[in-house]
Amino acid sequence: MTTAPDAATDTPPNFVREIIVADQQTGKHDGRVVTRFPPEPNGYLHIGHAKSICLNFGSAQEFGGRCHLRFDDTNPATEELEYVQSIQADVRWLGFDWGEHLYFASDYFERLHGHAVELIEAGKAYVCSLSADEIKEYRGNFYKPGTDSPYRNRSVEENLDLFARMRAGEFADGAHVLRAKIDMASSNINMRDPPIYRIKKATHHRTGDKWCIYPMYDFAHSLSDAIEGITHSLCTLEFEDHRPLYDWCVDNVSVPSKPRQIEFAKLNFTYILLSKRRLLQLVQQRVVDGWDDPRMPTLSGMRRRGYTAEAIRGVCERVGVSKHNSTIDISLLEHAVREHLNATSPRVMGVLDPLKLVLTNWPEGQVEWIEAPYFADDASRGARKVPLGRELYIEREDFKEVMVKGWHRLSPGTEVRLRHVGIIKCEEVVKDAAGELALLRCTLDMETRGGSAPGRKVKGTIHWLSAAHALPIEARLYDRLFLKENPGDVPEGGHFIDNMNPQALQVVRGAFVEPSLAGAAPGTRVQFERLAYFCVDPDSSKDLLVVNRTISLRDSWAKEEGKPAGKPAGKG
Repeated sequence: MTTAPDAATDTPPNFVREIIVADQQTGKHDGRVVTRFPPEPNGYLHIGHAKSICLNFGSAQEFGGRCHLRFDDTNPATEELEYVQSIQADVRWLGFDWGEHLYFASDYFERLHGHAVELIEAGKAYVCSLSADEIKEYRGNFYKPGTDSPYRNRSVEENLDLFARMRAGEFADGAHVLRAKIDMASSNINMRDPPIYRIKKATHHRTGDKWCIYPMYDFAHSLSDAIEGITHSLCTLEFEDHRPLYDWCVDNVSVPSKPRQIEFAKLNFTYILLSKRRLLQLVQQRVVDGWDDPRMPTLSGMRRRGYTAEAIRGVCERVGVSKHNSTIDISLLEHAVREHLNATSPRVMGVLDPLKLVLTNWPEGQVEWIEAPYFADDASRGARKVPLGRELYIEREDFKEVMVKGWHRLSPGTEVRLRHVGIIKCEEVVKDAAGELALLRCTLDMETRGGSAPGRKVKGTIHWLSAAHALPIEARLYDRLFLKENPGDVPEGGHFIDNMNPQALQVVRGAFVEPSLAGAAPGTRVQFERLAYFCVDPDSSKDLLVVNRTISLRDSWAKEEGKPAGKPAGKG
């Protein structure tokens, strides 16, 4: 169910804003607002992260505060510099900047270690020598209370000694963990003596091999917030059960501040999977071509496909901030992208499945350059020169050899308007030796040049290219990655990959575009008139322009839910 704006105020709900306003009114945190966006650098950001980015940075901007970008890099086995760099690029692309406030949990490793020692000395943490499976068993479950570890009552001296030896690298991975001593009978399993440090002999992307013990996420995250003076720690609802542990960590060591953790509903869409583990699986199994594959729901993939930051920010604002998880129809995002591209993308002409057309009454060798506006309703937004010659390309699907009812494009003996040119008539159909359609011979009514056609009624208008000037392109036609509304819903023995859309990518070669796009930079977004919105891909070279279909001109999925959108014009 889509979260709608408040009917009375026409603004989306945002209880976080209300909390911050109340805190400022009471003088809490001396009126300061310091938020943070704290990703783990173990993958690329996806569309679900956009809401957290917009909320954290947006709240800080609105209330005159600041937002930190902090990488909670506590697991060297899964983290890489590539992820750090991609996350920074994505946050900047969305329109936010952290200024000088870039931090890493690894900046605080020595300090976090000191806080762990502080807990041991206070009798609030102990070294446990149970295996991971044994710890899980001893902690019980929702119906069964936990059981004390046999190592829970080790002396402070023994715990300090073992923890020091853990840091010195004396023990193998998994031999010991440091656990907080809280309450094994708690109804909240997170409070049943959670591990706060473990042995992991892996090279860290920033600290190298300096450390072989690393803090667990809950411990490092809460204390990093406190060290940085975060006032409002905004996170998604799955961390709500972790809040008592967050507060316990902050309350039981000597940190300079006490942040407040506030949970909000994450951003979920139909037809999209936002599990980082599953996205990694798609990458590792080469089901997609990397994290920035335009079929992926990653911000990098969406940017490469041609989605705009403005559209994504707009959807996050429209959805609002609530305490109730919901799944948003993907068409809301697609509509926002389509709406923004419609307002901002210059119109050009491209042909995906070319059919040659000869204007028999046009002089051979004559080329006329027509000034065509980028936006038909606003000539002040610029124009380009489009060459018109004797031989043209039109879209193959704009011709039918046998006329049918309701057909307003080209057929033998019929007329259509050639965009920016005038009215043409199909005089002859030429086929090759195999009987396949080869070219059309047409005539141009010279009296209709420049749009003047008094008394003439022609319903159809088609686009075209000068064959001699057309630029060859590779068009990658992208669509939704999954066919099912809930891609993770699989029968027993099934796999989420079984729900993938086999037509999520179709590559069209032998397509063309007008010469105005020559040298277009990667990221350039345009509308191919009557076809779709496209974006220039970084794979482009001086010899071949590669373009990605961002989205169709209209929602073709709305016609028949569950079917791939838009039958492409052309062959893969």
